[in-house]
Amino acid sequence: MTTHRHYLLYKPYGYISQLGSNDLRQRRKKKFLDELYSWPEGIMPIGRLDEKSEGLLLMTTDGKLSDLINRSGIKKEYYALVDGDPSEAELDQLREGIKIGLNGAKYETKPARIQRLETSPNLPERAKKIRDARHGPVTWLSITIEEGKFRQVRKMTSAINCPTLRLVRVRVGNLKLGDLQPGAVIEWDGEV
Repeated sequence: MTTHRHYLLYKPYGYISQLGSNDLRQRRKKKFLDELYSWPEGIMPIGRLDEKSEGLLLMTTDGKLSDLINRSGIKKEYYALVDGDPSEAELDQLREGIKIGLNGAKYETKPARIQRLETSPNLPERAKKIRDARHGPVTWLSITIEEGKFRQVRKMTSAINCPTLRLVRVRVGNLKLGDLQPGAVIEWDGEV
């Protein structure tokens, strides 16, 4: 019987959600997950966070667990700092499902849980400066989705004319980012 290993990683801003690349030019220009930790053989990320997104990324050696999490509609919560101050009607559009571009076609997202955060979340400072409220209003939102289409949260906020300035995944199922700091890794038991 194979014993699998599972990890929670705070993927920092600027890293690609893959272990590495055989392309030397890409290796010189990009940062990969293998630079953060000495991973066991057969490790893979469960899902992805784009290069400009950060936060909770699950890693496992168990392909069946990866497939289960990616396909079963497990809720994923993000904190999104958006440019602007969306109205309740605009937030309702996100709650009900909104059309976004996906692979050259229009796709309507499934209903989402959207909450305006009254205070800024307690997150580590990001290495790259973010435009702040001195240049116009910004709003923190909690966005919980059950799917994970390519750049979905960013496309959702852009669809209401409030582009995402910072995106941090804080929860996958019952697993939370908690006090992890960028680049930190801890093992978990594989239960979601």
